[in-house]
Amino acid sequence: MAKLPGRGYAAVNYPTGMNLGGDPSQALIHATTTGTFVISLSSVDLGQGLKTVVAQCAAETLGLPFENILVDTADTDTGPHCMGTFASRGTHRVGNAVIMAAAEARAVMLDVAAEELEVDAADLETDGSGFVKLKGSELKKIHITDLALAATSSTAAPSPAAASS
Repeated sequence: MAKLPGRGYAAVNYPTGMNLGGDPSQALIHATTTGTFVISLSSVDLGQGLKTVVAQCAAETLGLPFENILVDTADTDTGPHCMGTFASRGTHRVGNAVIMAAAEARAVMLDVAAEELEVDAADLETDGSGFVKLKGSELKKIHITDLALAATSSTAAPSPAAASS
C-alpha cells in the first residue's frame, strides 16, 4: 500500500462528570441568500480552534468551499443547547452535531437544486467549488448563490436544519 500525503483530524472525548444526563450538544445551520451557511452554536472557541474545526466539518459534509461557512458562537442564551466548552468534548461532540445538521441541510440543498435543475436529487453531487451539478455532467449545474436565491424566493422556503449528538 502506497503512502499518500494528506490532511485529516481525529477526535476523542473524555467525559468528565457527565454520567446520568448524557453529554449533548446541538448545532443549527441555515443558508443565507448569498449561498453562505451559518452555523449557530452555544459552544465557544477558547483557543482550541473549534470555529475552524466545525467550519471544516460543515464544508466537507455540505460539499462546499470552506469560505461559504460562517460560525456564530455569539450568544449562549439564544443558541442551541450545549453542555459546555470544557474537557476534550468540543471537536467530538460539537463536531458531530454540526455534521448531522449539515447532512440535513445538504439534503434540503439538493432537493432545491433538483427542483431548479429538473432532475432527481439522488442524481446530484457537489463539486467542492460551490456548484451542485448533475453527476457526470459539467453542463447541468447551479451555483450555490443562485440556488440560495431560488430557495428564498420560493413560497415554501425550507426550514433550517438542526441536529444534536
